[in-house]
Amino acid sequence: MARYTGPKDRLSRREGFDLFGKGSKLTRLGVPPGMHGPRGGRKPSQYGRQLREKQKVKRLYGLMEKQFRTYVENALKTRGNTGEMLLSQLERRLDNVIFRLGFAQTRPGARQLVSHRHVLVNGKRLNIPSYQVKIGDTVILSGIAMKIPHIKKLLDQENTKLPSWLERKAAAGRIVRFPLKEDIIEPISEQDIVEFYSR
Repeated sequence: MARYTGPKDRLSRREGFDLFGKGSKLTRLGVPPGMHGPRGGRKPSQYGRQLREKQKVKRLYGLMEKQFRTYVENALKTRGNTGEMLLSQLERRLDNVIFRLGFAQTRPGARQLVSHRHVLVNGKRLNIPSYQVKIGDTVILSGIAMKIPHIKKLLDQENTKLPSWLERKAAAGRIVRFPLKEDIIEPISEQDIVEFYSR
């Protein structure tokens, strides 16, 4: 599956939000990208607000437009709150689960771990970042991955804050239940995304 390989700071500056977990390395977050600097303080239209929210979430989870649209279409077909179903699907991606378990510092880093076949789901090696985990699934890092210095350092940290839908013991994690809207720490307005695609 395709992925974005361009400048990442530019995307974070466009959305006014640290999308890739760069922290203090990210400078000029409050200034939008482009050679002309910040334009006037015009209030965005309803369409503009919905578009920005859609772009923010799409970039946060590292998806291209076609893949993101598929998630939205699946959520629209599912019974229940469409916005919450969309967020649940995005959270259950294998690369996101690796990130939430604290096995990687960023989602792109978690995606790389999965792509390089360092992750086992229920004892089976998987290299598909978009794989949807299910309740009861166990996610384990391979022996090679545990020897990587920065991952070893992450595993040794004791104060890793986990969402309540996941359990972790050393380099193994388990999916306890499906994620809910309250489990997501990033500020996301899923209603704006649903309205954008419902036009």
